[in-house]
Amino acid sequence: MKIALLGYGRMGQTIEKIAINRGHDVVLKIDKDDTDYDITLADVAIDFSLPSAAFGNITNCLNNKVPVVSGTTGWLDDYDKAVALCKEKSGGFIYASNFSLGVNIFFELNKTLAKMMSNLGQYNVTMEEIHHTKKLDAPSGTAITLAEGVIDNNSNYNAWKLHDTDDNHTIPIVAKRIEDVPGTHTVNYASEVDTINIEHVAHNRQGFALGAVVAAEWLHGKTGVFSMNDVLNIG
Repeated sequence: MKIALLGYGRMGQTIEKIAINRGHDVVLKIDKDDTDYDITLADVAIDFSLPSAAFGNITNCLNNKVPVVSGTTGWLDDYDKAVALCKEKSGGFIYASNFSLGVNIFFELNKTLAKMMSNLGQYNVTMEEIHHTKKLDAPSGTAITLAEGVIDNNSNYNAWKLHDTDDNHTIPIVAKRIEDVPGTHTVNYASEVDTINIEHVAHNRQGFALGAVVAAEWLHGKTGVFSMNDVLNIG
């Protein structure tokens, strides 16, 4: 399979190594200032670019019939436009806030716990995410997905907010930036008598990169808008 990498930072470079090890050819490596390239050289594109570039990259792929997998966060105000364009062009598109297999299992665990806790109003939900200092957006897309998973499955909450909030129906998310932390996400349910925590700790970027390549392999030859649940057949 011929792969275009849209974004060639640390994640793009890790994806390249895994893709080559799995027998694929990386035919394009597009950095943030590259604009003159032919996306049709690729069978599939993997976008780990900047929030400001992601929607343009995705649009370019879909307009040129190249299926695209995007793990860039911070651009989701345009997500519905990307979905509409994918359907209009009969393209293939997967967005995930996190491609790690473990994180996607964690997402489902989070939803299940939220349902179980829905009738236990004495527990207050808080979240914390920790990433490396070069991460541009806060809170992380993964943290937002976790918060939305609680909101959709627990009637006690209807919104999330970065840092503290006095609203009992809003989930506070604390975002920390610490050197060389790939990603840690914690969901806390605290009452006066005890606390329940679930946590995912990434040890390196390998899991994210492998998941993105697996998603690209799965998407190749398909049309439609999909998620990692489709790729992994979970949820």
